[in-house]
Amino acid sequence: MRDITIERNIIKYPQGSCLISFGDTKVICTATISNGVPPFLTGTGKGWVTAEYAMLPGSTGGGRKRRDGAKRDGRSTEIQRLIGRTLRSAVHLERLGEVSITIDCDVLQADGGTRTAAVTGGWVALYDALRSLAKEQGTSGAEHYLQGQVAAVSVGKVDGQIICDLDYAHDSRAEVDMNVVKRGEALVEVQGTGEQGVFSRKELNTLLDAADIGIDEIMDIQRQALGI
Repeated sequence: MRDITIERNIIKYPQGSCLISFGDTKVICTATISNGVPPFLTGTGKGWVTAEYAMLPGSTGGGRKRRDGAKRDGRSTEIQRLIGRTLRSAVHLERLGEVSITIDCDVLQADGGTRTAAVTGGWVALYDALRSLAKEQGTSGAEHYLQGQVAAVSVGKVDGQIICDLDYAHDSRAEVDMNVVKRGEALVEVQGTGEQGVFSRKELNTLLDAADIGIDEIMDIQRQALGI
């Protein structure tokens, strides 16, 4: 595992924000609350959690990355849907009322694992936004809205060895690459691919075991950052 740090409240205006670092991967995550919900939820009393993801110019090697235009590239779209899905799993939407929470994840520097860092930091920003909402609505706190704690990590098989939390050097030559998201002890999402090889059922179990160990450590870091 790389060194993981979370610095909260780095931006003044959103209800929640943090800078999360997985080694040299650095992502700013913000959570902003707005009144209203998508049309399909209007009148239901339920809230909504969604996400946007982007890699900023200068975040990668090999020259300047172009900013996403009105139409995001396929990779960014897939990742922001992952972030939105997994963070919605953390929330009792029916307890929010008809408000929306948007999690924005902007990659300052990419060295592998940007999506897992975004999910992990996004949950921290979300927690602080729910603290703010609890004060506004007069509820007992962020826990009133939460179904559980969410964190993510990458795992893979590199040179025949199981690695947890892949940086770019590992990821670029991994035989197997997998992203694992958990809510508490339960799996939320598993994305696994034999990039340059194949893997057995036994190796799959070993990869998931490694992810369990990594996510337990990451969740401790989240709680320490939030003081909970």
